[in-house]
Amino acid sequence: MKRIEVAAAVIVRDGSLLATERGYGPWKDWWEFPGGKVEDGETPELALVREIREELDAELSIDKFLHTVEWDYPDFHLTMHCYLCSLTSDSLRLNEHEAARWLTADTLRSVRWLPADLELLPLIEKELHSGS
Repeated sequence: MKRIEVAAAVIVRDGSLLATERGYGPWKDWWEFPGGKVEDGETPELALVREIREELDAELSIDKFLHTVEWDYPDFHLTMHCYLCSLTSDSLRLNEHEAARWLTADTLRSVRWLPADLELLPLIEKELHSGS
């Protein structure tokens, strides 16, 4: 089975987190945490900074490691390194996604999350409720 390694940003601002809607591929219209593939020679952290610049035209600070999700999709195995992050720039531009929403702990489950991202929700709810 093909293996893909990615890094994902759980971007938090004022008690809400950023969710993005995929605009392409077989998982189009599903929601995810922004990020992308770790390239050869890159650390997950460097990949995440690069991917957020490319996808959102934004700069971020990686505040802490949250969790690594291992997930089997029908045609590949995903290793997703997830980090709690904050924006260091004020603007966002959606270069690859159809939409973005800031979700609170109460609205976190109001979108259709990708299966691997769904696994993170209990951890994120804990983070949002703790005020981290």
